Formats: sequence, structure tokens, C-alpha cells
Amino acid sequence: MRIVSIGEVLWDVIGEKEFLGGAPLNFSAAAHRLGNSVALLTAVGADARGARVLDAMKELGLTTEFVQTTSECATGTAIVVTDSSGNASYVIDRPAAFDCLRGDSLPARLAAFNPDWIYFGTLAQTGSGAEDMLVDLVQSLPGARRFYDMNLRTGHWNLPLVQRLSRLATVLKLNETEAEALFHSTLGSRDFELEEFCRRWSATYDMDTICVTLGSKGCAVFSGGQLRTFAGVSVKVVDTVGAGDAFAAAFLHGLHLGWPMERIASFANALGAMVASRSGATPTWTIDECLQLISPSAPSV
Repeated sequence: MRIVSIGEVLWDVIGEKEFLGGAPLNFSAAAHRLGNSVALLTAVGADARGARVLDAMKELGLTTEFVQTTSECATGTAIVVTDSSGNASYVIDRPAAFDCLRGDSLPARLAAFNPDWIYFGTLAQTGSGAEDMLVDLVQSLPGARRFYDMNLRTGHWNLPLVQRLSRLATVLKLNETEAEALFHSTLGSRDFELEEFCRRWSATYDMDTICVTLGSKGCAVFSGGQLRTFAGVSVKVVDTVGAGDAFAAAFLHGLHLGWPMERIASFANALGAMVASRSGATPTWTIDECLQLISPSAPSV
């Protein structure tokens, strides 16, 4: 599978330590480790953190061919604060280098890459011109399906933008809190019903599949007009930074390969749980470790 991933790359600052992060970067690293070819479209600053991003990407096996270096803004950072349950919140300085990505030559260069999927989120699309660049990219690659990993960050999204991005999507992934926020934003103070949200959002934006992560409870998947829930994997949580991004990579991996939904969801739940059990957004893990979390008799990837 060939994937174009577009959006932010930044350093997650947790206490005195810094971890390479940004949802598109985290997703790309996990997707690559699963054996896929990934082209990450982003920008870093002409600074020490930017140089470290490029070095770290190479160590992760990711190509830096489509990473631009800019002197306009510093490499992005996100101050991460975790609560007693390991859930993370973020303070992100904007504009950052990833807001300075230029798309003039990208469509022609990416046509040769011939991607099967385009992965995008919300954060980077709030920058000036970023949404137009994404739309141009989608239009220039009509054969690529689109995976929208919503990842709403406080102060870095608005409902009209999310609605426009949803219209681009073939598959949507979000968490339960985000689903509830969108439900109330569009339907008012009615009691939240996850199935009703999925049914309405899928019909309105003509998307094939909606996956809603439920934390330790697993995930719910709306596909073929039906909502099904799949149990999570129990682990000791260290921090949840990057767990949802790894989940997304595993989910898309199985979806592209045509696995049954039960297998897709169990694999994605296990990989997300594994990342949550380790520090940082891109910790070391193996596919065998992931499969062992599911079942000793789990089928190979």
C-alpha cells in the first residue's frame, strides 16, 4: 500500500523530554513499520529541532523527500500535559513550520508515487492556504481514497472546516468525545447517540466507513449501514500520545488488505494499546508483540 500523509510534524514536549510527534508523523511511522510505503508531506524549520526531525525520520525508515525546510517559522512544538489516567492535552504554538508547506510542485511529484490513500487530519488544515492545498492534492490524485483522522485539538478547529474535510473523506476515524461534540454541534442538546451520529454523518458526507475509538473499551465501526463494537485490549497505560495514530495506521492497513472487520478492529485495538503502554508517540514495537496481545493463535499480518 502506498500512502501520502500530509500535515504537522512537531516535538511533543513532556516535562524535560522531547519526543518526535504530530499525528501525520506518528501515523506514517506506524504505517511504514507495518510494511507500507509512506510519503510524508510537511515542513520543518531551519533550526536544530528541524534537523533532528530529519534525522529521526531517517532512523524510523521514513523518506524525507517531501519534507520542506523553511526559515519563515520554527519547527513545531506541542507542550503535552497528561492527567492521572494518562490522557493527553496539548498546547501548540502557531504558526509553526508545518504551516509554511508549499504545494506548487507536489501534485506532479506525487503522481509518480501513485498513492492508494491520502491521509490527513484537522490541525494543519487551519493554517493559511493549507485546506486549498489539500483539495488540490485530492483532485490531482483521483485514484487515491482518503482517510480523515480527525484529531480535534482545542483552539485548532471549527465546525465548518470539519464538515468540508469530511466531504473529502472515504473513511473517517475519530474518538467518542469528538463524535459527541459534533453531535451536539449539529443536533443541539439532544442525548448523544453514537449510532445516530454515525448514520447521519455517513449519509451527509457520503463516506464508506466511520471508526470511533472508545479508549480502553475498544472501538465502534459503522460500515454497511451497521454499527458494531469491538472490545479493547487491557494494558497498563503510560501515556496515550500517539496511540490513536498507531490505531489509525493498523486500521487502514487491514482495511486496504480487505480483512474482515473483526480482524481489522482487533489488530488496531491491540496496536493502539501497545503504544499507550509505552512512552512517547513512536515507541519501538513489533507486529509479533501486537499479535500476542490479541491471541496466541491470531493470524499473521
